[in-house]
Amino acid sequence: MFKKVITVSILSFYTVFCSAQQVRPSKSSEIYRELKTLKHLPKVLYLAAHPDDENTGLLSWLINDQNVETGYLSLTRGDGGQNLLGTEQGAALGLIRTHELLEARKLDGAQQFFTRAIDFGFSKNTTDTFKQWDENSITADVVWIIRQFRPDVIICRFPPTAAAGHGQHAASAVVAEKAFKLAGDKTAFPDQLKYVNVWQPKRVLWNTFRFGSNNTTAENQLKVTVGQYDAQLGMGYGELAGLSRSLHKSQGAGTQSVAGIKTEYFSHVAGEPAKATLFDGVVKTWTSTGNADIDQSLDKIISDFNFNEPNHSLPALLALRKKVMALKDSDLKNDKIKSLDNIILSCAGFMGEVVTNQAEAVAGDHYNFKLNLISRAANPVVLEDVKWLSQSENFNRKLSKDSLITIQHDIQIPADAALTEPYWLAKPAVNAATFSVPNDTLVGLPEAESPLNVLLGLKIGSEKFQVKLPLSFKKLDPVRGDVVEALRIVPALELKFTQSLYLVKENEDLRLSLNFKINSNKQFNNGKVNLLYNGEQLGGGDLKSINGKDVTIDYVIPKAKLASIKSNQLQLDANFVADGITYNKKQVLIQYPHLPSLQYFTPATVAVMKGDIQSKIKKVGYVQGAGDFIPEFLRIAGIQVDILKDEDFYGNLDESGGNGSQNKLSQYDAIVLGVRANNTEKKLGRWMPFLWSYAKAGGNLVMQYNTNQDTTIDQLGMYNFTIANKRVTEENAEVKFLNPNHKLLNFPNKITADDFKGWVQERGAYFPDKWDAAYEPLFEMHDTGEEPLQGSTLYAKYGKGNFIYTPLAFFRQLPAGNVGAARLFLNFLSAQKN
Repeated sequence: MFKKVITVSILSFYTVFCSAQQVRPSKSSEIYRELKTLKHLPKVLYLAAHPDDENTGLLSWLINDQNVETGYLSLTRGDGGQNLLGTEQGAALGLIRTHELLEARKLDGAQQFFTRAIDFGFSKNTTDTFKQWDENSITADVVWIIRQFRPDVIICRFPPTAAAGHGQHAASAVVAEKAFKLAGDKTAFPDQLKYVNVWQPKRVLWNTFRFGSNNTTAENQLKVTVGQYDAQLGMGYGELAGLSRSLHKSQGAGTQSVAGIKTEYFSHVAGEPAKATLFDGVVKTWTSTGNADIDQSLDKIISDFNFNEPNHSLPALLALRKKVMALKDSDLKNDKIKSLDNIILSCAGFMGEVVTNQAEAVAGDHYNFKLNLISRAANPVVLEDVKWLSQSENFNRKLSKDSLITIQHDIQIPADAALTEPYWLAKPAVNAATFSVPNDTLVGLPEAESPLNVLLGLKIGSEKFQVKLPLSFKKLDPVRGDVVEALRIVPALELKFTQSLYLVKENEDLRLSLNFKINSNKQFNNGKVNLLYNGEQLGGGDLKSINGKDVTIDYVIPKAKLASIKSNQLQLDANFVADGITYNKKQVLIQYPHLPSLQYFTPATVAVMKGDIQSKIKKVGYVQGAGDFIPEFLRIAGIQVDILKDEDFYGNLDESGGNGSQNKLSQYDAIVLGVRANNTEKKLGRWMPFLWSYAKAGGNLVMQYNTNQDTTIDQLGMYNFTIANKRVTEENAEVKFLNPNHKLLNFPNKITADDFKGWVQERGAYFPDKWDAAYEPLFEMHDTGEEPLQGSTLYAKYGKGNFIYTPLAFFRQLPAGNVGAARLFLNFLSAQKN
């Protein structure tokens, strides 16, 4: 660790800070809370494995009631979960969940941290988890975060035992205790000490819980009362916690805002035991550090604080700043001066932004920006100078109270400006379980600070400040109002395949299309397109020019070249070379109403399924569940897919209110229920009788996996079966065919053990554990050392038709281009054709 470094300097006279895309003043109630937090020195680090693992009720209480600076360390970004919003999986889902956590933290006030660990999906114990995660590497990341954040108390959400319910949960407790013991050891990870000092927290506690029937609390544990009403918030901390947790929208983690107090329980793990409070033996006040004058100044500022005129506190705050800057403890000084300076700017009512009307920019190009500044303080804020990236300009201009200043300036984006993308996705991952971070000092950060900033030199009273304003995009949205987001740097030319997946049968040419998106006024002449497999040229050709900003060109890879490739799962790469520059980036843009626009780039690649993939169906009805790729896959396979709606079930009502025509279900060769449809489609209770009738009359009904959480109907099948939290997490687990001659395994594709090779992340989850005798299980499989499971696919004949329930993870395999999974799924859809 720490092979590549950056220099981080904190000036004794200036403080440099920035906030999101704008610097904006906090509300008076927030400033008041920040002042009380500045007076309280203890810190808490809450630690777990995933987004939504955190106890938001406790976080809200620590921050708003105890006024204790608190952070949540999620080892992962939630990359391995499911997505209830759209089709994003893996890295894209992790990016969504990162920003959902940041939105949650805006509400409850906690800070957010991460390690480099990738959520690789469900694991059953720490042994399984540390086969994927490098325990030493993850521990080093946690030590680094402890040494940076300097918490006095570490609280784990989970124990290191089976009671954690998930191997990654338990692993979070293991690395927490290990990092606690190493953070204060100067011989542990010594390269970190170039940037931080050792730090020894006082204790580690386990925040025990009641989850359903699993109760790990006990009356002899340390107890804390939380959830109290806060008049400044207008709600209790449990209510605030519900709002915060409900921002985990991709997980469907909507949570009730529960009023009233409750008890939290804590079990001792390591360090000095706590007898009465979480903070027994912890240094709590400035006086305890030998700085009683700072305590006295803060007491006076807090007691005199005017909620209507926070600027009245400025003289006292500026005097306090001189005392903090004189501290000999550099760690304490550097930590607290950031908070104090934010308070000062908020009391001054300062707002600053640098905005353009372009959402995307290209390195080397020029754009017009507006610098908007305002201060609401009677004592003026002075704008001394502005550094426009590479140019400096002196102003020495007072900001008149409540008067907006706008300065326009043409800014050239540096020619070497990096593309805008998350730092942990900028380079290929080390492996399936660890991100590669281009600079080790970024570890822990939810996102990197913008590298493109306008730097303001401000003077308030006799104190000087430097404020970074990131280059931003601003627009007026007719629904959302002003939208201010990061300016996104994109390549001059983007390249992508128009489909995310191609299917090609034996002895067929592969026909594909490439899209060229031009983001610059630059001319692209005499370029060459290359289509590659493992570095070998398969196709492409010369392009004298590209006419237009968005151009699609078709290519054919002859079957003779495809035949030379023995694999039936392949990845093709594309690039465009012009004027000695190679362009091979594809933009991934994620946009949801509750998040800012999110962007990262991948190589211009596409998965190709090649081989004997037969389908005997033409038309499928689909009940939409949680976001998945299967409707798109079926369309790529040449099958018409209709997303079913109310009218498809009920038919058209005539003028008397009767059913003027029959429902449309009989026209479909198969009807598929999407992933977790019973958890997401609230009309399913009305639709299921029609679906059962469809199957009974000769239809083919295929249902994918569901969970027992927030269900719409109790009985999923015509014959009963019970879903359990049974799963096979080993993607290469051996699969036993219980009836190799079953029609679902022989038509139209002959399914063999080879079709279960190359699966990703898991075999499946939420297998039934009990079912009616009318069902026939098709497979038996299990994780190492566990009992065999037969619930991965159940088949039943029903009337003239078929019903299939399959919790196999097709929603992961098909986007990954797994041919065997495709063949099996198409067999399920073709059951009624046999």
